[in-house]
Amino acid sequence: MKNIVFAVLMSLGSLPLWAQSNAAAGSTDFEAERSRLAAERAAIETRFEKERAACYQKFAVEDCLRDSRRRRRTETDHIKRQETAINDIERQRRGAAELEKLDQKAATRRPQDTPEKQDESRQAQKDREQRAADHAASRAATAAEADERRRQLEAKQRANAEDQAKAAQRRAEAPAEVERFESKQQKAAERRASRERQNADRSKPRGAPLPPPPPASPASSPSR
Repeated sequence: MKNIVFAVLMSLGSLPLWAQSNAAAGSTDFEAERSRLAAERAAIETRFEKERAACYQKFAVEDCLRDSRRRRRTETDHIKRQETAINDIERQRRGAAELEKLDQKAATRRPQDTPEKQDESRQAQKDREQRAADHAASRAATAAEADERRRQLEAKQRANAEDQAKAAQRRAEAPAEVERFESKQQKAAERRASRERQNADRSKPRGAPLPPPPPASPASSPSR
């Protein structure tokens, strides 16, 4: 039975910590867990609809929708893993209970079994439990690898989306940047031309002074 408990614990990785401890102790209310997951799924869908409506009010609509869909898929996958873990735990408990019943029936039918037979029965039981534990561990390892691959893929997708958004922003800002650059160049040329005119005005030689007016002739004097 210890290996069956180990198999159950290996399947608990997707459940919350409080549910893990309850499931290991055999006190989890699986129907309540399923109701909780259904409520979380509904909340995810409600939030997704609100986010989608908000995305259509933004400039980068497709980027916003892609991010929202990615969050929805990640959270929905997490709920699916919890549901799978609950189903596995229930299945393993039922299997352990059936094995225990079979052992009890076998012990009742064969009270005359020799110690060697009893040892063989116990070993067979241990082998069955070990196979169940190995199967659960394999499923848990496969799920962990799938999660890691998904996280890596999502990280690459996020990086790619960010690069595309930056490139789109650069393309959108390019005309304004060109206009600002040309304006700076024009202003610099105007300042340079103004300085050159000022320098040219300062370097011009001053003109010679006008000659004094000639003295008045006697004939032009007023008569007395």
